[in-house]
Amino acid sequence: MSSDTGIQIPGRLPLLLTNENVLLPGSSMRITVDSPRNMKLVKARLLRGTSLKSTIIGVLPNTRDPDSEEDELPTLHRIGTAGISVQVVGSNWPKSHFTLLVTGLCRFRTVTIVKERPFVVAEVEQLDQLEQYTGQASLKGELGQLSEELLKYAAQLVGMLDMSVPVVAKLRRLLDSMPVETLPDILTSMIRTTNKEKLQILDAVELEERFKMAIPLLIRQIEGLKLIQKTRKPRHEDQKKVVAVLPVRKGGQHPFKQFSLDDSVEEGEEDSNDIAMLEKKIRSVHMPEQALKVCLKEVKRLRKMPQSMPEFALTRNYLELMVELPWDRSSKDCLDISSARILLDNDHYALDKLKKRVLEYLAVRQLKNNLKGPILCFVGPPGVGKTSVGRSIAKTLGREFHRIALGGVCDQSDIRGHRRTYVGSMPGRIINGLKTVGVNNPVFLLDEVDKLGKSLQGDPSAALLEVLDPEQNHSFTDHYLNVAFDLSQVLFIATANTTATIPPALLDRMEVIQVPGYTPEEKMEIAHRHLIPKQLEQHGLSPLQVQIPQEATTEIISRYTREAGVRTLERKFGAICRAVAVKVAEGQKAAKTPADDSSDHDLVLPPEMPIVIDKQAVRDILGPPIFEMEMSERLNQPGVAVGLAWTPLGGEIMFVEASRMEGEGQLTLTGQLGDVMKESAHLAISWLRSNAKAYQLTNASGGFDLLDNTDIHLHFPAGAVTKDGPSAGVTIVTCLASLFSGRLVRSDVAMTGEITLRGLVLPVGGIKDKVLAAHRAGIKQVIIPKRNEKDLEEIPAHVRADLKFITSSCLDDVLNAAFDGGFPRIRSHDLVNSKL
Repeated sequence: MSSDTGIQIPGRLPLLLTNENVLLPGSSMRITVDSPRNMKLVKARLLRGTSLKSTIIGVLPNTRDPDSEEDELPTLHRIGTAGISVQVVGSNWPKSHFTLLVTGLCRFRTVTIVKERPFVVAEVEQLDQLEQYTGQASLKGELGQLSEELLKYAAQLVGMLDMSVPVVAKLRRLLDSMPVETLPDILTSMIRTTNKEKLQILDAVELEERFKMAIPLLIRQIEGLKLIQKTRKPRHEDQKKVVAVLPVRKGGQHPFKQFSLDDSVEEGEEDSNDIAMLEKKIRSVHMPEQALKVCLKEVKRLRKMPQSMPEFALTRNYLELMVELPWDRSSKDCLDISSARILLDNDHYALDKLKKRVLEYLAVRQLKNNLKGPILCFVGPPGVGKTSVGRSIAKTLGREFHRIALGGVCDQSDIRGHRRTYVGSMPGRIINGLKTVGVNNPVFLLDEVDKLGKSLQGDPSAALLEVLDPEQNHSFTDHYLNVAFDLSQVLFIATANTTATIPPALLDRMEVIQVPGYTPEEKMEIAHRHLIPKQLEQHGLSPLQVQIPQEATTEIISRYTREAGVRTLERKFGAICRAVAVKVAEGQKAAKTPADDSSDHDLVLPPEMPIVIDKQAVRDILGPPIFEMEMSERLNQPGVAVGLAWTPLGGEIMFVEASRMEGEGQLTLTGQLGDVMKESAHLAISWLRSNAKAYQLTNASGGFDLLDNTDIHLHFPAGAVTKDGPSAGVTIVTCLASLFSGRLVRSDVAMTGEITLRGLVLPVGGIKDKVLAAHRAGIKQVIIPKRNEKDLEEIPAHVRADLKFITSSCLDDVLNAAFDGGFPRIRSHDLVNSKL
């Protein structure tokens, strides 16, 4: 045989000893190499070889570990397969090894072992003398009949596979042109066979013997596929990855060409029924025409798609989500306004603005059924019940409730979803929430909308613009769905601690409802209506075991908490309940102890029930009071004034202190002040310098220039807290006026307001929170800008009765109210009224 009509292998081959599978000529197999001999063969021949001939190796099957004994060569199988290494891949996990992709060329017989180290090399004799046949014409007699029979069964087997798979159709076309003598080896490697059966085929050197052994194996595989199709239950273990290698006798090309075939059986009736059932559900959910068109198109693609493709699962998940979305499912509203009012009053005390707005929505909804859901934003300090009010609103309306926490969200895909371009994409939180509740008119609570972040993945606050726009959200498009969904019936409620960090465009789309902090009287009612019963239940106690009278509650509210909400107050009640639980548990143990117990230990007597918590018990359990009435102590020398500040946590009182010393006229500001408050301080000192002669203010040297040879230090205590805002101007002026005049500011006065360079007092925000903070701190008089007088209507009547409000339009009014006996000035001209 000449070399141009067949395959000629070298007479001496390095041997790869494997105990995994059996490589047959014409097939490909991946072989893991991790033994020392085989690793050395790969490194010496395959990784360093440069010619095609150097990549030809002999693959010998073995039934034992070839390197179980390092010094002893195992007994080798006499017949092996010469193969060409197509690919070498190395890895260090879980241990160092190579993975070879080897394509079988022909059989060989081992004649003698030339060397054993560092790897085995043997003299070999080529057994398969393959010549170029054209189909089966060259096979005569019994061999020709066997080849015809084998071809018939091969065609039948391929015909039972899924012809929509391109590689199956290609194999069917190539059956007639493939060399017949290669069919037993290639078909045996394709079908399900054992290593022992493959070894028998490998040992069958004669072609007729190989035909006789391969035909029963084909018949067995065909019968197995018929049984599977008959039961209509395709099983994944009957799907096998097959690698076939077909000879290619074109000049200049690799002598063998490899292709892969997924010979899974065609879709069973059960899988077809699943897709048909899915299509039936799609048509029955009454989705919009555009969405239905998209879904039917995806179903059509799904039918043509093999299950092994990753996109199959992605498309199916998409269609299942479209079916589960509530396109036309909605809950019926409970529109009984009287019942709703009672329910809201029972769940929450105070919060009149919120309750009024909900009742207004119910009344309008009762008159007009197709009312769009409003976009409400509850803004207030923590712990006032913004989130729980949202849950109560859903309960009042009889709707489903879903909370979406937006704190820290910095990816716009969390709102709009991911595009369906990769495995793992998913819809946004809005669509996921609708899928969870199962109706298209729930109450969505967007919690902490002021704490949205921004990152390289986009701005989620910008993604919320379409969601929270009543004129746009009827056609909200999620990136995952890629079709419009109607959100107009959803009642969106957002919560925030401040509007300062909400983008103006987003804030414009929401109806802001301010939720101020609670007064001490309101906290008292909330404590005895809600907090104490809740804590008793959580700690396994009953009102018959513990009682907390109003005097103790007042003590806790005034001396142990100073907050706008009631979270800290609830924790204090929890601490009291835990202390009582210890006493009750000890008393129960003592009650079970027999009376005649002669133990030397002191018996714990059961406490008398109920245990009443008085002021002394509060002090014993919670420790010394945290907050003291410190107003008079802080204002016992000139240069100190009390201001009112607004924070996201509620209103706070703020002390301002000033001192002067000899220097060069410098103004020092401390207390972590922001730019606005620094400007207010410079504005205040400029106004005082320009009006020093009128108010008879002098510096340390007696001159009217307040900064002449004088340094001023202005300090805002609580230096670890950052402070900023346009409402400290009047406080700074009063503090500096007290410093330069040597007079004390009244200890029962607090003030707020911004100033101009001409001495006018401008209005500020957060009046209710500031007034409540003054009331909590025991202030009796509050100075506010005259243009904020309208805001006093929001303050509860009993708080207004406890406080005296002084309105001011200029700094003269502020100084006269802040000092006992007024603060006289020498008038040189009349003040001009502001036209602002």
